[in-house]
Amino acid sequence: MGLLAAAATLGLTGCAKDPAPESTFVLLDGARQSTADLKGKVTLVNFWATSCTTCVAEMPQIVATYNQYKGKGYDTLAVAMSYDPPAYVVNYAETRKLPFKVAIDNTGAVAKAWGDVQLTPTSYLLNKKGEIVKRYVGQPDFAELHQLIEKLLAEA
Repeated sequence: MGLLAAAATLGLTGCAKDPAPESTFVLLDGARQSTADLKGKVTLVNFWATSCTTCVAEMPQIVATYNQYKGKGYDTLAVAMSYDPPAYVVNYAETRKLPFKVAIDNTGAVAKAWGDVQLTPTSYLLNKKGEIVKRYVGQPDFAELHQLIEKLLAEA
């Protein structure tokens, strides 16, 4: 895909970065986290579903990426889609021992706020300022993702 096509796909103009939308994430343990809580770390916000084969296929790499960078200021937040039965999400997170926070978007409001996410997986990489640097629809190229994470971690 050419640079212009990539920019058009992402809806990005120039170097402007959009702040991540204000959202409240309800975690599996009932705790709440807001978009503001994501600032200060490079964070991957991953919209997924247990019924999505690509999501399930990419999850081990998302876990490996988290484990590789978590000690350096990187975090991951997996947001299960509203149509995903909460019991399935809890079971998946527990049996796969997901090491990062998992939220359930019960009402669909979070997916709507983040650009009306309907396709899974859709992931957003945020910089330390809480700005969206890149959006991935489908499984990311993990080598490219790792390079971008390292670049963002190096930023002040």
